[in-house]
Formats: sequence, structure tokens, C-alpha cells
Amino acid sequence: MGKKEKEALARQEVINEEISRVKLPRGNQSLGVVDARLGASRMRVRCLDEKTRICRIPGRLKRKLWVREGDLVLVQPWEFEGDAKGDVVFKYRPSQIDWLKKKGYLKKLEDIEEF
Repeated sequence: MGKKEKEALARQEVINEEISRVKLPRGNQSLGVVDARLGASRMRVRCLDEKTRICRIPGRLKRKLWVREGDLVLVQPWEFEGDAKGDVVFKYRPSQIDWLKKKGYLKKLEDIEEF
């Protein structure tokens, strides 16, 4: 089996992976959609609590978490200036987004804009 065949199998396994656990918002965390990348690991995120925050990727996640415009993320608002700023804690995969839609966690998002 060649290298390309192994890579194709690995991609297929990721696609077929069954969702065992999906990280849900706890406490004051909120789901949000990345509107724009601003540079320096910062981005504008439109959250489901109807606030737009300037969010950053914390240092411990900078190399692990790659975020693009349109991605669904979990936002942890800051204690100080929490309505305007926050941290991106987690990025959802497409299969996890489908699960959240089925369970009704993204109803507000569908009302705001078709995702």
C-alpha cells in the first residue's frame, strides 16, 4: 500500500468517525461564528448571545488551533470587558456541527443567518 493510499484511508476514517462527545458551552461560554480574521491570532466572532467580540487564540492553543472565517467556535468571554473581548477555546468539526444542529443548539444561528 502506497503513501497516497494510506493518506486516503486516514481521511476516510476521519470522515466516518462517530461522534462520542461534543463539547457544549458551560457557564458563560457561548457558540460563535468567525466573521473576520484580524491578524496576530485575533478575530471578530459573532456569538449566539447577540454580541460581537474580538477574540484571540490563547498561547497554549496557538499552534494546535487553526481557524478560518465561517468556522463555528466556542468562545470564553473575558472577566473584564467580557461583552467586547474573549478567547476561542474550541473549534467544531463538520460532523460535530451536524450533531449540534440535530440537537437544537444552533436554532439562534439559523434564525440569524443560514449556516
